[in-house]
Amino acid sequence: MKTTLIWKGIRYQSLEYFTIQETPEHYAVSSKITGSFKDKIYAVEYTINIDKNWNIQEFAIQSEVNSVKNTLSGKKLGNQWEINQIIRPELEGIPYIDISLTPFTNSLPINTLKLQENDSRDIHVIYIDVLHADFRPVSQRYTRTAKEKYRYENIPKNFEAEITVDEAGLVLDYPQLFEKVEIL
Repeated sequence: MKTTLIWKGIRYQSLEYFTIQETPEHYAVSSKITGSFKDKIYAVEYTINIDKNWNIQEFAIQSEVNSVKNTLSGKKLGNQWEINQIIRPELEGIPYIDISLTPFTNSLPINTLKLQENDSRDIHVIYIDVLHADFRPVSQRYTRTAKEKYRYENIPKNFEAEITVDEAGLVLDYPQLFEKVEIL
């Protein structure tokens, strides 16, 4: 199975060309994003390898923001994260990543938590701020509000949104941030 779609970044004024390919062993994600936000013009390419249970195995992000190139790679080694070939103890036990310029990384907890309606779960993620070439551990909460709707919240609560997903857990609408482009 191979799925290709386009997301429009509303806040980040971007377009993302996204592909997820299912193999017998895992899912392989590849994506390209271009856009502009405030004083930054950017191009990003990322890949993520995910096991059949939607757990991240490794990722790579190449970005260029205002002509400054950056590479960030991560590999899950048991309970540890190796980021750019260095074990990062402050990220120990964190199962997810959240890449700032894409709605795809919301699909990772949505597909692994398997929440029932009205259930919620607090999680820890590595937030990757591509525009500022930074990453840090943060806490988030997901609540399943309907069959294909989830409320996403930052903790401490300074942002929340009601995300609509398709049957595969891929984002269709993330109000004020992202929306899937319908291809006619």
